[in-house]
Amino acid sequence: MRVITAPMDFNEEELYVDLRPMTGHRVLLKCEGFNFAGSIKLKAASAMVEAAERSGALTPESTLVESSSGNLGVALSMIAASKGYRFLCVTDARCNLSTRRMMEALGSQVHIITEPSATGGLLGARIDHVRALCAADDRYVWLDQYTNPANWKAHYRTTAPAIARRFPRLDVLFVGAGTTGTLMGCARYFRDSHHPARVVAVDTVGSVAFGGPPARRMIPGLGTSVRPPILDESYVDEVIRVEEADAIRTCHRLARSGFLFGGSTGTVVSGATDWLGRHDAEHLTAVAIAPDLGERYLDTIYQTNWVQDLYGEHLLRTEELTVDARRP
Repeated sequence: MRVITAPMDFNEEELYVDLRPMTGHRVLLKCEGFNFAGSIKLKAASAMVEAAERSGALTPESTLVESSSGNLGVALSMIAASKGYRFLCVTDARCNLSTRRMMEALGSQVHIITEPSATGGLLGARIDHVRALCAADDRYVWLDQYTNPANWKAHYRTTAPAIARRFPRLDVLFVGAGTTGTLMGCARYFRDSHHPARVVAVDTVGSVAFGGPPARRMIPGLGTSVRPPILDESYVDEVIRVEEADAIRTCHRLARSGFLFGGSTGTVVSGATDWLGRHDAEHLTAVAIAPDLGERYLDTIYQTNWVQDLYGEHLLRTEELTVDARRP
């Protein structure tokens, strides 16, 4: 029996799902949603708060403030509640309603940005608002997940070593790109440890992280309208871009087998499946990282009217969601 006193003390690190019965390709999905924050963002949130405490920037009189599309906001809300800090999350209208309610239930304040900035989209507007708050009141402490090295170092110390221990002969790792904290932590670890694994970044069409024109993106989590400052492309072997419609279809296919994952996971699995289908992958050891679970997306990607209004009524045709019956 395990007994904990703080919600940050529990995180399931060793759960993988073999996706071959659902995708036709043997890719193992590392599930990062089994903790009290419900996502991989707990690791970065814990590391950034601890770094701010060690530096003296964060005191009992401080108010944490962060820009987040959802999952980091929930993780910081949980940590703030546990440690007795005040927390303000600056998000935008794409943040799932259940995510906002969860942050508020944990005692946090949520500020929703509705108008994009001229050059940085909604993310740029969120960051501008956070900067204005910090300039007006020095009690605000911005952890800044977009530039904070504790973000990627959290995964350098935890996520990547855990994968390497479990799969010493790993051939390819698929990692979603948002702030690129998980991506850079894993990519740096495998490069520094001279591991031959190929690190493939999975981004969303319309994201500018790796260049390309910005476009509408409705699924929070992956993708960005501002290039992540912590991104160093020299550590990334390849980039795959996934249409949001394909990510949604993938989520529904997985759900038809009983696995309810979030939109970020659908994006990563869709990208991994496409990559494996274009390579001689039968004997490769492939791992993909699932950032969160699907409960927070019941009002969006799992809601028929929401999907049809944004992506068309034919997106979820039954024949396109048929589970691949092939087995290992």
